[in-house]
Amino acid sequence: MSATLARPRIGLLAGGGRFPFVVAEAARRQGAEVVCVALRDHADPEIKQAVDRIYWMGLGKLGRMIRTFHREGVTRATMAGKVHKVSLFAPFKLFRLLPDFHFIKWWFSRRKRDNKDDSLLLDVIAEFDREGIRFGSALEICPELLVKAGPHTRRRPTASELADVAFGWVHAKEMGRLDIGQSVMVMKKTVIAVEAIEGTDRCILRGGELCPRGGFTVVKVAKPQQDMRFDVPTVGPTTIASMKKAGASVLAIEADKTIFLDAELTIAAADKAGIAILALSEAEIESLTRKQAG
Repeated sequence: MSATLARPRIGLLAGGGRFPFVVAEAARRQGAEVVCVALRDHADPEIKQAVDRIYWMGLGKLGRMIRTFHREGVTRATMAGKVHKVSLFAPFKLFRLLPDFHFIKWWFSRRKRDNKDDSLLLDVIAEFDREGIRFGSALEICPELLVKAGPHTRRRPTASELADVAFGWVHAKEMGRLDIGQSVMVMKKTVIAVEAIEGTDRCILRGGELCPRGGFTVVKVAKPQQDMRFDVPTVGPTTIASMKKAGASVLAIEADKTIFLDAELTIAAADKAGIAILALSEAEIESLTRKQAG
């Protein structure tokens, strides 16, 4: 095949969940060849059906990941999907990670750095970049996934629920600024749970345990310093399933900065469960906050 007819090639570093599937399918529809490095114990085994070639690796195989992309001629890559940071604290961590020499050298080169999500992922991206592999945002491939402002369900939040949205938004933004988490659970202007290392779904379930009467609001926002290449807030059917199980009644998310996976299925599930989904722009949340303050 002549060079002019060659398909563009993109590397996909795939974690868990549906997002890697959506990114891979969108890239292939656009004519790209997708070479996937799938994270063992994170990525869904079925991701192999959505990509052209796949290589399974543990989190600690940084050198092997780089060598694989080099061998495949990948110079542009993206990451998509969940990485369960709790695995860093599992028993026999080193045995489970099976780090290669490149990973060990990289890890000790950053020993004075903290291990917040942004710090870790920015350092990983910088290491790939030093090796000639540039990571871009997956949303460059599928920008249509970003949620638009407005109500997305039949049910609308009540006045008291909107007050909880405004209250929770400020606290969620602060948690994001600190790079702790992106979500808070709020009931009657009381924060009942804050997302940290466990992720949004487990935080929602904990909110249900702490507020067994139900009816609480889930507020999920982008970090003030959000890097759109990774850790972009994401909601989908599993979010609604967790909310239904926990008894949550409202999901408030940030418009144009939140990934809305399987939107039709998510909205249908929310409507069936009587859950309100509301996406707010910066201007709308500022207006709502002023109204609540007045």
